[in-house]
Amino acid sequence: MEMKLGDGRRVILQPVFAGAEGCYEDYIYLQMLQREWERPAPAFERFSHFAEKERPSARAALVILFWSYFETRLERLIRNGLRNLPESVREDLLERYSSVGARMYRLYRIAFGCTYFEDLSALGYERVAKLLAELHKRRNEFAHGRPQAIDDSSVSSLVEVLKDEHESWIASFNLRATRAGAE
Repeated sequence: MEMKLGDGRRVILQPVFAGAEGCYEDYIYLQMLQREWERPAPAFERFSHFAEKERPSARAALVILFWSYFETRLERLIRNGLRNLPESVREDLLERYSSVGARMYRLYRIAFGCTYFEDLSALGYERVAKLLAELHKRRNEFAHGRPQAIDDSSVSSLVEVLKDEHESWIASFNLRATRAGAE
């Protein structure tokens, strides 16, 4: 599109799209993650009666919340990457591979020829890939009777790599789910 500036010059504007962060809920998740991280320390003293090795991180909710956010973005990536398939086929695949583990490993390989983690490593985000695999394991342990699996170290590792994880998400989305990357 061509636009005329106030000084008379004409410039060409390239099309811009929301891309990977195209949903309102992304911003809600990010605000919730920030609020959870900034929550005052006294709110975290509830687990102090547990033995140290049996104590979940007082900030374990940060990992759980992040993982929900991650799952929504992974679905968006796969859904967009499969957009050229008939809708009934795409929806059947997403239903058949409905767990995040099946999507990261099996469905992603079917759709793109590698796992999500292999893509991240190839894009230069090996540290993020390792952390996501670890968080997936710990989130599952938490959900299945071992809340102490999400410890302070897990939370700190997530916070330390959050910016890189976000950049890795954008890179993988651009590679697999945009018109330029998917062709």
